[in-house]
Amino acid sequence: MNRETLISKWLNNDLNDQELQAFKNLEDYDDLVKLNTGLQAFKVDGYNTSKELENVLSKITPIAIGGKTQTTTHWIKPVMRVAAILAIFFSLYYYTTTLNTTITTAVAQKTTIELPDASSVSLNAKSLLAFNKTHWKKERDVALEGEAFFKVAKGSTFNVITKSGTVTVYGTQFNVKQRDNYFEVICYEGLVGVTYKSKEIKLKPGDSFLIIDGKTIAKEKENRTKPSWLNNESTFKSLPYKTIITEFERQYNVDFTLLNIDSTQLFTGSFTHDNLEIALKSITLPLHLTYSKTNNTIILKGE
Repeated sequence: MNRETLISKWLNNDLNDQELQAFKNLEDYDDLVKLNTGLQAFKVDGYNTSKELENVLSKITPIAIGGKTQTTTHWIKPVMRVAAILAIFFSLYYYTTTLNTTITTAVAQKTTIELPDASSVSLNAKSLLAFNKTHWKKERDVALEGEAFFKVAKGSTFNVITKSGTVTVYGTQFNVKQRDNYFEVICYEGLVGVTYKSKEIKLKPGDSFLIIDGKTIAKEKENRTKPSWLNNESTFKSLPYKTIITEFERQYNVDFTLLNIDSTQLFTGSFTHDNLEIALKSITLPLHLTYSKTNNTIILKGE
């Protein structure tokens, strides 16, 4: 199987064990994996390439040749296969030439970096930030997957691009959290514009914008001057318990099993990032839950 076919099947999660081994043996395997990780921030949810191709082919009108009706598609599929391969490599080229700097954090890891204009970004656990260092003076754009706190130096427009929406500022301090089915922006200083589903919402200091499972959630005014996770503590107010669990897993590299627990019930409280036992008590005692640990697996039980 040739290289292009292997890459195409890999991107579609369609490799068998033998093909997967062949793909891992490619000289640029590590680079392809890294590039694909970065490109995840720009994927459109729900887009199916194969389905769209079949949709296009189904709309091609048959024509009559020599008294027989024929569909002139014999040349299309090979061309489309070539186009798909070109699209893959164009995406990789776009990523490497427009977003040539990528910073990632692992589970239970945080980091702070300085951007070319002296703006600073603090990344929470299991997050990714990508930007173009070479063209920074022309475009102050960053791509984010995960959670980050920004201190933006004054200057031209600064955009934070996520799968859920785009945050636009000129010089301010704000926090952006984009996780599965969760999108939140909190303004701590200055003015922040959030574009969500083609509509822009302006946030002043203390204002926040929160979407959970596609629904807008009203929040009280934010009184803190910076997010609590910068001080190794996660804080929640009236959020679904499943949100607390997934954040806990990111901070402590553990997996939870919930028994007889409603994961949609709302939780208000916090947990530290520095002490597992204290953190567990913080998220279980208020709800009268019990827990047990086996290696990295934690079982929570309701009454």
